[in-house]
Amino acid sequence: MISRIDLRGTALPEGGDLRDLLPRAEFDVEAALETVRPICEDVRHRGSAAVIEWGEKFDGVRVESLRVPAAALTAALAELDPAVRAALEESIRRARLVHRAQRRTTHTTQVVPGGTVTEKWVPVGRVGLYVPGGRSVYPSSVVMNVVPAQEAGVEGVAVASPPQKDFGGLPHPTILAACALLGVDEVYAAGGAQAVAMFAYGTADCPPADLVTGPGNIYVAAAKRLLKGRVGIDAEAGPTEIAILADATADPVHIAADLISQAEHDPMAAAVLVTDSAELAAATEAELTPQVAASKHVTDRIGPALAGRQSAIVLVDGVEDGLKVVDAYAAEHLEIQTADAAAVADRVRNAGAVFVGPYAPVSLGDYCAGSNHVLPTGGCACHSSGLSVQSFLRGIHVVDYTRDALADVAHHVVALAEAEDLPAHGAAIKARFGWKVPRR
Repeated sequence: MISRIDLRGTALPEGGDLRDLLPRAEFDVEAALETVRPICEDVRHRGSAAVIEWGEKFDGVRVESLRVPAAALTAALAELDPAVRAALEESIRRARLVHRAQRRTTHTTQVVPGGTVTEKWVPVGRVGLYVPGGRSVYPSSVVMNVVPAQEAGVEGVAVASPPQKDFGGLPHPTILAACALLGVDEVYAAGGAQAVAMFAYGTADCPPADLVTGPGNIYVAAAKRLLKGRVGIDAEAGPTEIAILADATADPVHIAADLISQAEHDPMAAAVLVTDSAELAAATEAELTPQVAASKHVTDRIGPALAGRQSAIVLVDGVEDGLKVVDAYAAEHLEIQTADAAAVADRVRNAGAVFVGPYAPVSLGDYCAGSNHVLPTGGCACHSSGLSVQSFLRGIHVVDYTRDALADVAHHVVALAEAEDLPAHGAAIKARFGWKVPRR
């Protein structure tokens, strides 16, 4: 059901050589670019009509209008299951607590008397938030996108989610209800690359956005790569992944359940256990069999995900080597289930989010921990962060110098300008003090 990789008995290689030994899903965004390029160009030239036609082709339903009527949002919230509404409200409350604390404040540094540099944080003007709608329904992704944007102070917030044939071309009603709970009334029935292009170029129905965020399939990722520069992006999200660093103190029932929980997303989802305990590895394998059999999405998602090349049990000589492995892997979600888990977790350098101990499973972070579940995948956690308030802010330096403060440093500026063979830079300083400016 799940393969093994045995790294015991030899010194672990470093850097890329170690990463090459670890399981990873094949996710060829570059190849998908050729598929999404004509879609994005079509949206650029024909706007809403192109978005509607591509939606009909890929989602099997033709919508009359991309913009979801306000009445549909109101109705979806009114008809929402009370238990789901209560859960969403608690998820929103906790997410606001965490993301509100991430707000940046303006800071002024006095560099010299009369010379200051102020860093102020300004939210982007408008964001397009993408919420997937394929194999599963993700109202939680509405929360994870919208809350940090709102807490950052973004004024224009729009959500796009694929039209659903079963709901008359509207996005799933739970998605609409989550938008209504958050006060988002600009929602579009658009999915895939065409939705990203709609936000990037704008249409008659949808003004262009400054930034597009949110997870999606390989075509969404490819469209983000193609249109980056035309519009800002958060990341090129790939298949979801969980890595668990565990020792003999861990419970194999918990480990198996957590591996399955991420395999449930997609046949390309990655589930990786790193352990120094052969006994735990064997017990986890034994536990997977009945738990997988009792799961819902066995044949279409869980089975292929666990059996795929992206999933494995990795055996190491000790927790120290386990830390090297998980840092090289740089998982989207990393659980630490070891003795003294908090101390081990504190040493992790590369992960989208870290879950400490047996009572902080990834599922908690997916919904109600307060953390964000839009996280870097495919090893990108070694250089990128998950979605946060900071994702929606821009730092702007404001430089304010008096005449005396500029005069004090003028000779240094001129010296550096001349060293770089940029004499006009120096001339801009000299002109302010009547220094002779050489003419050519």
